[in-house]
Amino acid sequence: MTQTSTATRLAPHPDRLLPADPGARRVARTVYDTVKDAPIISPHGHVDAALIAADQPFSDPASLLITPDHYVLRLLHANGVDLAALGRADLSGTSPVPPGRAIWRNLADHWDDSLGTPVRYWFETELHDVFGLTEQPSAANADAQYDHIAGLLASPAFRPRALFDTFGIEVLATTDGPADDLAAHAQLAADPAFTGRVVPTFRADAVFDPTRPDWRPVVDAVGQAAGIDTGTHAGLLAALRARRQYFIEHGATATDTGVLDAGSTPLSVADRERIHAAALRGDVSTEDATAYRHDMLYRWAEMSVEDGLVMQLHPGVIRNHHTPTLERFGPDTGHDLPAVGSFTTPLRPLLEAFGTAPGFHLVLFTVDETVFSREIGPLAGFYPAVYAGAPWWFIDTPAAIGRYRSAITDSASFTKTSGFIDDTRAYCSIPARHDMARRADAAYLASLVVTHEISEEDAVRTAGRIVSDIPRATFKL
Repeated sequence: MTQTSTATRLAPHPDRLLPADPGARRVARTVYDTVKDAPIISPHGHVDAALIAADQPFSDPASLLITPDHYVLRLLHANGVDLAALGRADLSGTSPVPPGRAIWRNLADHWDDSLGTPVRYWFETELHDVFGLTEQPSAANADAQYDHIAGLLASPAFRPRALFDTFGIEVLATTDGPADDLAAHAQLAADPAFTGRVVPTFRADAVFDPTRPDWRPVVDAVGQAAGIDTGTHAGLLAALRARRQYFIEHGATATDTGVLDAGSTPLSVADRERIHAAALRGDVSTEDATAYRHDMLYRWAEMSVEDGLVMQLHPGVIRNHHTPTLERFGPDTGHDLPAVGSFTTPLRPLLEAFGTAPGFHLVLFTVDETVFSREIGPLAGFYPAVYAGAPWWFIDTPAAIGRYRSAITDSASFTKTSGFIDDTRAYCSIPARHDMARRADAAYLASLVVTHEISEEDAVRTAGRIVSDIPRATFKL
């Protein structure tokens, strides 16, 4: 593309995120070089399998790189850009969706607002490595860069399946609703031309909380999909077991659950049925709804022990913090916020029952990194079932990855972790995010080598396990 004389050069440094100390940097380079081109295993993400199954060209740069990425949306919104101007559909009908070029200009105009954030890191890597840009985005070059990327997206090499191969993705896990027919997964599995692996993940958050407005519709949909009456709690559990088996038959190895807290106290059969009936009538109390949710988390672990699906759990997020934004733009628009995390006491009933059950894997994620050393590390350091999930969401940053390793390794070493989690809807950011984690882990491992806690050979071997053996084992891939 045409260069402008005033543009800042875009050239990610080959030693980015590696230690400043020359000796440690040399070791980190050696470690990073052994894993930089390793296949990507992405066991927790939000890319739609239908995108890969259909393999249609991406429509434009903004709808690919900006609009679906809640990390980008929240950062631009925080700096004064209305979500309607970023391509999110305005449910009030007052703002039409702008053209992709206008959305891209907003990114370029606010490029410096991302300085020092992981969003900036990911974008620089993908713009340079995937799309070949050599200038930082700016108001002056926004249109030229947009046209350059749009031209690439029109070529066969930039269709979803071609990029799947270019990115070196070996396994990609999606996130799917409990009544989903998984047609796209079946299509990919049956297509001999597609050699990658895309697996569904069973996510049924709505059935846990009877105060959610979508609880009844989702409970009904699960029953219809399973062919089982969900008018009783026993019926709901039977339907969920059937749907989990359906997911397993389509390649699933895990579930994913986001709830407000990790409470897991079980209820009696009579109490479960009583609260379920009240919820169906629409008169469940807040106290009973909380007890129901805690019991459902216990039942979820019980089902994982039965069928072998890995149980991912990420409590401690206050969803849709800004009601006007939810009403205007819907969920997943950047206003979910962290709450104080807690695992040790809330999970005790569940772990007392299942924490040593053979084959049970419980991966704990948090957005409150204070619990890594206080709770998650020690839990993973005793219970065979517990694994420490990687820094995620608000703490998916290079510095937080280093703090996570320091906090977790003392208690649980490397083997009781998850491998890196990209947690993204933004398809083209996947390789950038994994590269960031590989560099951050290389820096941490190098710090152990130069203080003579481990050997350089240990560091190289461990880096390879972090990107391959460990996520395979943790997620049963």
